[in-house]
Amino acid sequence: MFPLTASLWVFAVICVAVWVTSVITREYSWVDRIWSIIPVVYVWIFAGAAGFADLRLDLMASVVTLWGARLTFNFSRKGGYARGGEDYRWAVLRARMKPWQFQVFNLFFITIYQNVILLLITLPAFMAFEHRATPFGLLDGVLFAVFLAFLVGETVADQQQWNFHQWKKAETAAGRDPRPRFLQTGLFRFSRHPNFFFEQAQWWVIFFIGATAAGTVLQWTAAGPILLTLLFIGSTFFTESITLSRYPEYASYRKKTSALIPWFPGKTSTDADPLAVS
Repeated sequence: MFPLTASLWVFAVICVAVWVTSVITREYSWVDRIWSIIPVVYVWIFAGAAGFADLRLDLMASVVTLWGARLTFNFSRKGGYARGGEDYRWAVLRARMKPWQFQVFNLFFITIYQNVILLLITLPAFMAFEHRATPFGLLDGVLFAVFLAFLVGETVADQQQWNFHQWKKAETAAGRDPRPRFLQTGLFRFSRHPNFFFEQAQWWVIFFIGATAAGTVLQWTAAGPILLTLLFIGSTFFTESITLSRYPEYASYRKKTSALIPWFPGKTSTDADPLAVS
């Protein structure tokens, strides 16, 4: 139980640090700033507890490190670590809540709940640690390959989004009205949020790697990717409500494009798309 206890101590320290920092600075994106870092720490704790001698755990730590490096780079180039780099959605939400209500939200949702998710999504590594005797097999290899494929997919989606917003800034700076006003090409032709899809998919793969070590998918560690998926669904609803208020034409794109799972565009039915509008 040593690596789990160590992870819980890290979790407690991070929660206190994030909450205190948010209260002092009046910025509420500190969880975003550690989002790509803390899961890497957790997984390496489990790999280290096994003496870096377990191939499955070492690979889990390595691919999660790649995930963290990619996300850190993308977050950094968008100014996430700069002063004033708070997520724009928090300002919108603050305007809709009383100050004390937002502070309760900050403590229990932004700080504690999101850090709980960051811990839970890494706990398949605990399953792998507990079942180190399970040999590394073909299924493990396939799952790691799928993880890397999803990592590439998210990298491509983020780059396409970055390129679009750089073009949009250049058009605005030149005094032109950029059209279209939101990205609808590349991977975004098949999904409104392909980066969200690949992000969640990677952590589902991590869960299945831990389940492979344990020998069954009936694992409580499924709570991690489940809660992460629910978080993204809620975030998508909120983000799209803001986008619709800014760009009315988004409704048409939303109707014909899959919300999450990449699929052929042009469908008009809301079947299998809980985030679509009728």
